[in-house]
Amino acid sequence: MSAPLCLSALALSLALPVAAAAQDAPEGPPPGAPVPPGDNVTVGVGLAWGPDYMGSDDYRFIPGALVRGSVGGIDFQTTGLRLSAGIGSDGPVSFSAGPVIGLRLSRSGNVRDDLVDELPDRKVGVEVGAYASVAFKQVTNPYDSLSFKLEGVHDIAGAHDDWLLTPSVSFTTPISRKTLINLTASAEFVGDDFASTYFGITPEESALVPALAPYALDGGLKSYGASLLVGHSLNDNPFSGFSVFALGSYTRITGDFADSPLVAERGNPNQFFLVAGVGYSF
Repeated sequence: MSAPLCLSALALSLALPVAAAAQDAPEGPPPGAPVPPGDNVTVGVGLAWGPDYMGSDDYRFIPGALVRGSVGGIDFQTTGLRLSAGIGSDGPVSFSAGPVIGLRLSRSGNVRDDLVDELPDRKVGVEVGAYASVAFKQVTNPYDSLSFKLEGVHDIAGAHDDWLLTPSVSFTTPISRKTLINLTASAEFVGDDFASTYFGITPEESALVPALAPYALDGGLKSYGASLLVGHSLNDNPFSGFSVFALGSYTRITGDFADSPLVAERGNPNQFFLVAGVGYSF
């Protein structure tokens, strides 16, 4: 349940006013262009279609929401059930870093697969950590941005009591005054306890659900994937008013994670997400 919700808000967080990609160009915006605001906030809502749990082949619709912005030099955003905030430098090469906190709800409630649903529910995870990113602007045109980000979190609530490490690379560019595209590629590395919690099957669980054989695995590269976002401002001033977006994403669960009975027998290692929504900036 948490994966499509997370992607829904991720898409919304990326669908910021289109001209924002241009605001840091050294020569400034074109004559007559709106002046980017200092403090700004974007709120949005959307609808995602994605897997029921990590590795599921059952799909469902789930609503998502976000709040993101910059106030007093501090950038903040929600991504699904995760909140991050940071400060950084500005210029042709900019840096940003800050704390991250979020919840993980995967398999913490009912799932559609009858056998998987018979397994004990997982606790709600509380993941705390930090991120750091570097962005290179004006790579192919005066208004684009190529960024590299590394995020690491650790569960402090005893749900999986482990770490996750997510590197990503993202390219953002406007294709018109009102339309923005973003292409992101990422991977996710996890620890042994995370792997066991969400992809393993203990002998006790197998005894409870005999159709699922015991399965043990170690941590490592859990998945990799890519997403494409298109955002379009509905206002002449792209720094305020309404915008709409659509996002498509593909994730491939890999290695021992893909061989888990929860994926290989009851689900699918190929995970797809579709997201659409509307945002408002002020």
